[in-house]
Amino acid sequence: FRKLFTVLGTVGIFAGGFLLIGVMGSLRPKIEPKEVALAPPAVFYAVVDPKPVTLNVYAQGEVRPRTDINLTAEVSGRIVRTSEEFVAGGAFKKGDLLVKIEDADYRVAVAAAKARMAQSEELLRREEAEAELAKRDYEALGRKGEASDLTLRKPQLAQARAAFDAAKADYNGALLNLQRTELRAPFDGRVRERLAGEGQFIAPGAAIGRIFSTDVAEVRLPLADGDLAKLGISLAFNETEGNPGPKATLSATIGGQYHEWPARIARTDGAFDPGTRQVGAIAVVDDPYGAGASSGVPLAAGLFVDAVIEGKALERGVVLPRTSLFGRNTVYGISAEDRIAAREVVVLAADKDTITLAGGLETGERVITSPLRGAREGDKVTPTDRTSIPGAAQDGDEEETVAEAVRRSVTE
Repeated sequence: FRKLFTVLGTVGIFAGGFLLIGVMGSLRPKIEPKEVALAPPAVFYAVVDPKPVTLNVYAQGEVRPRTDINLTAEVSGRIVRTSEEFVAGGAFKKGDLLVKIEDADYRVAVAAAKARMAQSEELLRREEAEAELAKRDYEALGRKGEASDLTLRKPQLAQARAAFDAAKADYNGALLNLQRTELRAPFDGRVRERLAGEGQFIAPGAAIGRIFSTDVAEVRLPLADGDLAKLGISLAFNETEGNPGPKATLSATIGGQYHEWPARIARTDGAFDPGTRQVGAIAVVDDPYGAGASSGVPLAAGLFVDAVIEGKALERGVVLPRTSLFGRNTVYGISAEDRIAAREVVVLAADKDTITLAGGLETGERVITSPLRGAREGDKVTPTDRTSIPGAAQDGDEEETVAEAVRRSVTE
């Protein structure tokens, strides 16, 4: 009986619970579903402001002298004197005596060669006189026909003339060796390294030092194919008087001080580097240790510099953030009704942070600079904040240096 009472009680509890739930559900007010209007997505934008733009190219490179050679001996001997300027870092002028080799043996050789030349010249003059006398004797005899070469002493004369020419050549060679005992500077320059000094015996071809010229400094700047288009020059370009190369500005920080040197692009390589797919442009600076120095600081060989090369100038160029470009040539504008409008543009240059356009947009038009996920042309958006152009000077900003511009624009 107790078990039956327990079972009935449990069933009654469940039945009462379900009845209570049904009653409460029937008393709940009915809510009609309403369509929720989604707010237009918020986007950042930039305002089109055409202005004169120069398509500058940024690069970096190492300064090298145009001429860098080993100073070698052409004759053997002991070094008896060196110039005071023949030290590491020493400056010299073209024609300055740098190294003197002992010349006693070469002076003896010159004297001996001169004596042999004088002797052979005397024999030549004697043979010329005898040949002339033989010709007169033959004519005086009144013989018919032409005389033989032997009768006129022509072979003897040719032998004497050849002996004189050989003796003269030996004399000139001895003089040349004597001159080679003095090693003079072939150009204005500086000493990179001295390898031999006074008292040292050297053989022909031995390196005595290393020198470089200071008339022109060169910097090889790696450029991509698009950079050549910005500069308006072609592969294997060489400047001429009527077609000068683009101007450039080199910069570096030396001893905590910032310095700039004006330069120009004189030529480019004739082929692309197969490893980097870039071509080298050679920037030159005339007289880097003199008139071309920056506030007395020379453009020294081995210095690593930043470079800004002046490219094409546009009267009305549009610079926008790189994030505003979708695909290869599409940007999205914002219409007066705050709706998306696609625009096809002409991209002249694309850097790490910005793009430069030549057309396709109107002055004052708003261009979306934030990502658009799933949005389509004609969709409504909510412009929220104006985007500043990377690298564009704002009112009150200090002028950007060449080095800062290069470091901002050159990618790793």
